[in-house]
Amino acid sequence: MNDPGNNNEVFEQIYRHASVRRYRPDLVPRATVEAIVAAGQRSSTSSNLQMFSVVAVTDPERRLQLAELCGNQAHIIQAPVFLAWCADLSRLERASESRGFIQVSEYTENFLLAAVDAAIAMQTAALAAESLGLGMCYIGAIRNHPMEVIELLELPRLVFPISGMTLGWPEGEFHPRPRLPLDAVLHWERYDAGDEEALLRDYDRAMVETGIYTRRQVAVPGAGQAVRTEDYGWTEHSARRVSRPKRVHLRAALAKQGFALK
Repeated sequence: MNDPGNNNEVFEQIYRHASVRRYRPDLVPRATVEAIVAAGQRSSTSSNLQMFSVVAVTDPERRLQLAELCGNQAHIIQAPVFLAWCADLSRLERASESRGFIQVSEYTENFLLAAVDAAIAMQTAALAAESLGLGMCYIGAIRNHPMEVIELLELPRLVFPISGMTLGWPEGEFHPRPRLPLDAVLHWERYDAGDEEALLRDYDRAMVETGIYTRRQVAVPGAGQAVRTEDYGWTEHSARRVSRPKRVHLRAALAKQGFALK
């Protein structure tokens, strides 16, 4: 059977994706940034509510402050543009008030809708940017210190930073990493993890061969614990990452911004 993605420019662009963490100093024109975000706006959005906003940061000092709040990642300083993608219910609140209505925004569903809208839009924007030869990298660490980011970017109530995105011209070459086998992700008619163990073993081997885990192993807290390193692959790396709490303050930060999550 022929692969429908063969010789398809969109598929080829998607499969070339790699996160870029080194950038040339060349500026990205304002019109290019606007075109990329406009492409993101063309994404699917729940009920056409368009519950997201983007703050584009190009000022070097402000990017330095963002880098300090986001784990001191050097590429945030290096990239000429930082995009903060935000879940935004504030615009709908103002629109509702202007028409004599009160927005019901305290439920978890409202935040999920806005977060999904933002995520879909940012991925479309990323694809658009890469099609122009630009590189990008998502910055989940924007949620490390959300209240400080909110203050720095002057985000109003009912606006919350979901992810950052560095944007610029790549310095050097970046290659796609292997992904999980399709059979581990795609289930037909019902969820079936019957072959998962073998599939993950294959994926572990593929990831180890890339050399990505060399000098990047996740530390295991606690003295005297046995730490396995002989078969350190995706499963070991990921298990270590998800076995410890992270960003436990997020619910409180969301509440301060008006997201009650009832």
